Amino acid sequence: MVDNFTHSYPQTASFIPRLILPSILQQYTLSLSMASTHQKIWWSVFLTLLLSNCQHEVDGAPQVPCYFIFGDSLSDSGNNNLLVTKAKANFKPYGIDFPLGPTGRFTNGRTIVDFISELLGFHGFIPSFVTATGKDVLQGVNYASGAAGIRDETGQHLGDRITLTRQLINYQLTVAQIATLLGGAAAAADQLSKCVFTVGIGSNDYINNYFLPNLYPTSKEFTPEQYATALIAQYSLQLKTLHVFGARKVALFGLGLIGCAPAELAAFSPPKGTCVDNINSAVQLFNDKLKSLVNDLNTEFTDSKFTYINIYGIGSGDPKAAGFKVTDSGCCGGRTGCAPSATPCSNRREYVFFDEFHPTEAVNVNLAARAYKSSTPSDVSPIDIHTLAHL
Repeated sequence: MVDNFTHSYPQTASFIPRLILPSILQQYTLSLSMASTHQKIWWSVFLTLLLSNCQHEVDGAPQVPCYFIFGDSLSDSGNNNLLVTKAKANFKPYGIDFPLGPTGRFTNGRTIVDFISELLGFHGFIPSFVTATGKDVLQGVNYASGAAGIRDETGQHLGDRITLTRQLINYQLTVAQIATLLGGAAAAADQLSKCVFTVGIGSNDYINNYFLPNLYPTSKEFTPEQYATALIAQYSLQLKTLHVFGARKVALFGLGLIGCAPAELAAFSPPKGTCVDNINSAVQLFNDKLKSLVNDLNTEFTDSKFTYINIYGIGSGDPKAAGFKVTDSGCCGGRTGCAPSATPCSNRREYVFFDEFHPTEAVNVNLAARAYKSSTPSDVSPIDIHTLAHL
């Protein structure tokens, strides 16, 4: 089944050159001019980090030779485009603020991993697995898939998706390609040991599994504590597989405040101005166990460094104090994602969510900046992505 999936896509050139620096400066200057005071801080932080990286890397080389991305729709850059699934975003208004238009990214512009790749110094967007070809793979691949989960059944009611298990199989194919390109397994292992890997997955195991009791039995089989334990046990095995195939610098994104997503607010109707507490409590159980898993992995694999990115903590606080005026509905409307060709809101920098689940670019830039260079000790554990890259 995986082999058929793997070879069913047209292989097209994909490593698209990033906009030259003047264009980048123009885009971010526009973003600054239209942002709130607090948002200007984060756009300024991002721009400062980006310019600093350019100054320190005169030859234009990125900080690491490659960046590999695993996850779900928060990181997907087009792997779902040709799948038979409801989890797609390769149509307007998705991508309305992205330089290339709709590409399969579930937001109006850049995702968190797009921003991280820029901060790492890459001169293009990391290609999706379905479009990466030839030497493209030497600079990294994005395997993330909308609706994917740690558990294989997660999201199946939406149609096909590339589960984390399948993403790891696809990664193994890439490793074989890299070995061929570089002349052997030893050279591939050396290359991969220097790369950054990010994994952001688990949200769908709650949104599109545990909290859909009419479709999935997990909430009847597990308490929230037991479910988090079961997820982490499976995730641990998957991460160890990633290590077996060469990953040595790995950042794991914790889960965000899922109970504050517009879709969950509509489904569970908590008091106005609040979130769905039992969902967020379940997420915190997972995050606590994930943070402990990072410590265990660092103890077990002394040749590697794993780190935890506290997405929940970075996203906490009062969004309105951060310049966001709309927190309980998506910019493009709708209950099951943006409708094709729907007219989105014009004030996208004032919205936390672009659709009913996915954050806007204005949120993603903040998350990426603090994941890359932490601003408080609680943002990461034990190190940020910038430090990870330079180990």
